[in-house]
Amino acid sequence: MNKVLPKRPYLLRAMHEWISESGNTPHVIVDAGNPDAEVPRAYIKEGKIVLNLSEGATQRLRLGNDEIEFDARFAGVIHHVRFPVGAVLGIYARETGEGMVFSEADLGPEPPTRPTQTEEGGTRRPQLKVVK
Repeated sequence: MNKVLPKRPYLLRAMHEWISESGNTPHVIVDAGNPDAEVPRAYIKEGKIVLNLSEGATQRLRLGNDEIEFDARFAGVIHHVRFPVGAVLGIYARETGEGMVFSEADLGPEPPTRPTQTEEGGTRRPQLKVVK
C-alpha cells in the first residue's frame, strides 16, 4: 500500500514559490498557541502571528515537510523562528491578498471511506455483470 503524505507542506511550498515568482511577498499566518511554535512573542496578536517569508526578510529559510524554520530580524534583533507545518493557518501575497487557507484535512491522510450500508444493515457488495 502506498504511503499517503500530508498535502499541507507541498501546498505551502507551491504557494510560496508562486507568490515569490509573481513578484509578491509571501506571508504566513501561524497559530502561535501551538506548543511547538517558537516565534517572537511580542508580535503575537489574538493567538496568531503573521510572518514575512520572502527571501529578503529571512535567512536560511527551510520549508520542510514537518516544520518551517528561518532567522529573521524583528525590530533589529535576530530571532530564530521555528514552527510545525501544522501550525500554518494560511499563506498569502501581501500585495494582492491572494493565497490559501489550510484545513485540518491538509495535515494527513484522509480517513478511509465507510462501506455503504443496505437497508437490511448488511454491507453492500459490488455488482458486476458479464457483458457480451
